[in-house]
Amino acid sequence: MIAHEIPDIRLRVDTDRFGPVLFEIGVDPERLRLTMQRVEDAHARFVHSPLAQVANKLEREVIASSIYGTNTIEGGILTEDETRAAMDLDPAQVQEIEQRRVLNIKAAYGRARQAALDPAWALSIDFITTIHGLITHDLPHPDNRPGLIRNNPKGRITHVGSPQHGGRYKPPQYERDIWRLLEGLLAWHQQLAEAGVHPLVRAPLVHYYYELIHPFWDGNGRVGRVIEATLLQAAGYEYAPFALTRYYLDNIDAYFTLFNSCRKAAEKHQPHPNTAFVLFHQEGMRLTINALHDRVNRLVSILLFQSRTRELLDSKAINARQYTIVSQLLTQGRPAPLGELRHTPWYASLYLKLNDKTRSRDLKKLRELELLVLDQEDQLWPGCVQVRNPRAL
Repeated sequence: MIAHEIPDIRLRVDTDRFGPVLFEIGVDPERLRLTMQRVEDAHARFVHSPLAQVANKLEREVIASSIYGTNTIEGGILTEDETRAAMDLDPAQVQEIEQRRVLNIKAAYGRARQAALDPAWALSIDFITTIHGLITHDLPHPDNRPGLIRNNPKGRITHVGSPQHGGRYKPPQYERDIWRLLEGLLAWHQQLAEAGVHPLVRAPLVHYYYELIHPFWDGNGRVGRVIEATLLQAAGYEYAPFALTRYYLDNIDAYFTLFNSCRKAAEKHQPHPNTAFVLFHQEGMRLTINALHDRVNRLVSILLFQSRTRELLDSKAINARQYTIVSQLLTQGRPAPLGELRHTPWYASLYLKLNDKTRSRDLKKLRELELLVLDQEDQLWPGCVQVRNPRAL
């Protein structure tokens, strides 16, 4: 359903202690129309790009980046490289809590992606508690209760948010209220789906209201982002739903602030109170899809470059030393300062019994064939990279 046809579907849920909660779409269709069209256009270009050639590499990159993003939002301290390394650990090898957090999110992603591929899947409380259980498995949080809904004892108050991001909010504290609100949210979402409300509207709204309910003691942010991503992937969006967490991380202040500003707008009965959050999400989808498209193009160009380099080796247009140099630069993923390159063990071993003239001749030939590019700072780049300031031969 396109933006100007969004129906006004609302559901009021009465609770015992928290008071009434109104689930509403609350968006201005005209303000969404252009952004939604841009997302759809970006997605159409992306799915028609040569994804099949690089799907495995792209998927691994997306998962690593997404785990890093969602974990860092919640206080994780691993770098992206450390996150990538932790993903490959056997659970029995885990020695640090940060590594456990990574493997937990990876397991939750696996379950979510499996669910999204099932045409019969529908968002349920069982799915939500399962994802929470996977995300919080074996983590030493004082209130860690994987898969169990929060029930605050008397005198124990849960607050969400901070003064720096629009204020603090007191979500429902009573377990029965939380259950009612989750059931109401799922019933309301089902009404939206049956009415054909676009997933670019439905998914962020479920994410938004889920976070306001805040049903668990810990892990709510990670679970909410997985729910949103699963809904989007089930609707046919590839890679971007999980990659979106990096956009949230890069715009973390706006992300946190919007939960409060939209909530306050609804409390004041302002028109279309949820528009800003949905627009923020859709802009993130557009930027994420475009970035993925660019990455696919770069990966494909690297594959073509590798193929050309191999053909030149097979035809003896370049020698094994030259092939090794190009391959090593591709593998390290960054330019090599010429002075530094000459002192690396692998490079020095290539010319152990050869003179400087041979070394210079090899590099000159690689530059002539445009397999290597030397820039103005004396850094060597693989020829598949566009260098802004190449040095002439």
